[in-house]
Amino acid sequence: MATTETLTAERILEATEEVLRRYGPAKATVVDVARALGVSHGSVYRHFRTKAALRESVTERWLGRTIEALRPYVDGAEPADERLTGWLTALFALKREKAGGDPELMATFQVLIGENSAVVDRHEEHLVEQIARILEDGRSAGVFTTPEADLPATARAVFLATDRFHNPAHSAEWSAPGSEAAFDAVVALVQRALKA
Repeated sequence: MATTETLTAERILEATEEVLRRYGPAKATVVDVARALGVSHGSVYRHFRTKAALRESVTERWLGRTIEALRPYVDGAEPADERLTGWLTALFALKREKAGGDPELMATFQVLIGENSAVVDRHEEHLVEQIARILEDGRSAGVFTTPEADLPATARAVFLATDRFHNPAHSAEWSAPGSEAAFDAVVALVQRALKA
């Protein structure tokens, strides 16, 4: 049986994700999480004051994995246009993997995302900031022609232009025939616009 001394927020979030996978967001409770950890529900509440705070944190953790997986494209040494294509390709692949690899968990997180719009907004801002950093590197190297003052708006435009390939609302389309070709066409269009 676990003790509160060894109980960490990270362990609670891991257990919460597993409980959500098993029971779904409508039936999963803090008591279920505590039971999975072998502690009282009060021990969980010492780390997360409310069920809503726990659900928000597990959602943020889940979305944060995408940010971390994309970081090598932001910090890489390759030319910015290659990094941008790599970033967009990796984002599309990560989203497809989440949707197809664990559909129950994806459905669960769709519910949680709906409950936590502020978490989603922060996640999108992180993604747009990553794009902006790549664009800034490209502008500095003369690869992209975007004026410095326009970088935030341009990064947001790139994010929105590729929405079909990362917004879970479109996940049913991601495995359809022609989705790869459509993605390649959009990325090529974005690249041409940035270099014009």
